[in-house]
Amino acid sequence: MDTAFTSWVYTILDFLAAVFVVLLGLGLVAVVVIYIIDVTQTKQAIRRNYPVIGRFRYLFEHMGEFFRQYFFAMDREELPFNRAERSWVYRAAKNVDRTLAFGSTRDLRPPGSVYFVNCAYPTRDEDAVATSPVTIGPYCEQPYITSSLINISGMSYGALSKPAVQALSYGAKKVGCWLNTGEGGLSPYHLEGGCDIVFQIGTAKFGIRDESGHISDERLRKVADHPEVKMFEIKLSQGAKPGKGGILPGAKVTKEVATIRAVEIGKDAISPNRHPEIVDADGLLDMIARIRKVSGKPVGFKAVIGDTDWLEDFFRLVRVRGIESAPDFITVDGAEGGSGAAPKPLLDYMGLPIAESLPEVVDLLRGYGLRERVKVIASGKMIVPSGVAWALCMGADFVASARGFMFSLGCIQAMQCNKNTCPTGIATHNPKLQRGLNSDLKSVRVDNYVTNLLYDVGLIAHACGVLEPRELRRTHARVVGDSGRSFSLEKLYPTVASGSKCATTE
Repeated sequence: MDTAFTSWVYTILDFLAAVFVVLLGLGLVAVVVIYIIDVTQTKQAIRRNYPVIGRFRYLFEHMGEFFRQYFFAMDREELPFNRAERSWVYRAAKNVDRTLAFGSTRDLRPPGSVYFVNCAYPTRDEDAVATSPVTIGPYCEQPYITSSLINISGMSYGALSKPAVQALSYGAKKVGCWLNTGEGGLSPYHLEGGCDIVFQIGTAKFGIRDESGHISDERLRKVADHPEVKMFEIKLSQGAKPGKGGILPGAKVTKEVATIRAVEIGKDAISPNRHPEIVDADGLLDMIARIRKVSGKPVGFKAVIGDTDWLEDFFRLVRVRGIESAPDFITVDGAEGGSGAAPKPLLDYMGLPIAESLPEVVDLLRGYGLRERVKVIASGKMIVPSGVAWALCMGADFVASARGFMFSLGCIQAMQCNKNTCPTGIATHNPKLQRGLNSDLKSVRVDNYVTNLLYDVGLIAHACGVLEPRELRRTHARVVGDSGRSFSLEKLYPTVASGSKCATTE
């Protein structure tokens, strides 16, 4: 019996040795083939000069971003979102402990650092009040009244997967915030959860376009007939790519996406870089009036701010036409905004950051006596409580986030959104990758994220001595200057008297 067992063991070893020799031989053949390919090709100098070995350079370059994210970058170093920010969102979404021990790892000394001014007699928990309801579109047939402070910014079906949109829809319904469709049109998955919807009208008019690519009043009316659709947002530009329309790579244009958008399957869906009907302030006001008349619902626009001259022209015209002609809201997107696909020159260098653009817009509205009429939505990397509180101090009525909600769904910042290879199933239409995203579970995390974000913003507000977050003002925050000393945001951006510009323009 021992002899038989020994014979069996030797047989197995002989087989493994043979397999090893075959694999080694195949490996050597592969190395020879790769060597010949590398020394004969002329496109890449490194591969030609260092055949086979030179290929490792491209492997290391590809893997470098992953190693930096998990092993080398400090908690507050990484961009676009560092580990400390992502960790807070993950914990908030999972509704686990968000407290820390020993002390903060945030350096308060660099110029531009913002912190809040605590009150000697903070608001007691029992004295705090819920966020007050806000009416958007008082001159509309169907104004939108909401208490929601933090909402889901534009993310199209197509850019996001079916289970991701479903999770956002159900989660938004649970927590009572709105969901912006993005410029890709209204999908059944946006409506599935029954949440409030903001329909975004991009330059390609997806979902409401006629055969020539212009707005169809009939299709617009059909969208507005959905009771879930509460507002319409005209997208002039977005933070990641001002001056460029939407870019949906062909790999993500499935049959269903193509049907919703009225484009060809498998081909890149590229939106125009602007609305051809809007060439000046008159054109923008005309489009706002048309959409409002057809839909009966509030209409505003979203824009990245560069210079403010065009806004001054626009607000002056509003004063001429009458205050009812004004947009019902303006979404201010900062240059730090994100996107599934954007050209690097626009992503890195175009547009003003939200820190500059938000107070500019708020102050212009005040100066023209339009601040109460036009609500302001701030968008651009505000995924943690400090960012939301800062925006409220600056004068925003609402905050909208896209990537914060992606993190709540489990996004790991793999930077694969434009390749249809998102490992978490959020930004891909690959069924195998989507399988890992449980929309029921993730909808709960959307709910948790908003609930805990609101709670922690409330902590800041109460520490500042106000009863609810919307009472925060510029005097409640300070910013570090070049000298290392801080000064009030009110000093940096003095509050403009309401109607002060009207006296000089009318």
